[in-house]
Amino acid sequence: FRGGAELLFDGVRKHQVTLPCQPEPWDIRNLLQWIKQNLLRERPELFMQGESVRPGILVLINDADWELMGELDYKLQDQDNVLFISTLHGG
Repeated sequence: FRGGAELLFDGVRKHQVTLPCQPEPWDIRNLLQWIKQNLLRERPELFMQGESVRPGILVLINDADWELMGELDYKLQDQDNVLFISTLHGG
């Protein structure tokens, strides 16, 4: 989490997680719900909108824009690095 997004997660920038087993492969959609339930500590409306991240949050999967990877439908692989960067700034 970067660009201020880490403030919603107790100021912790890096989380290394092991996701629980489930019948279907994990995708970003499932990951976001897991993050919301397990890591997000405050103001979920600043991170999520519906089942996705809110506009202004850049998502990178292994340093590539998630739009190139299938966004919410991207199937997570072992050791994937998912980065959330807030581009929203107060004024």
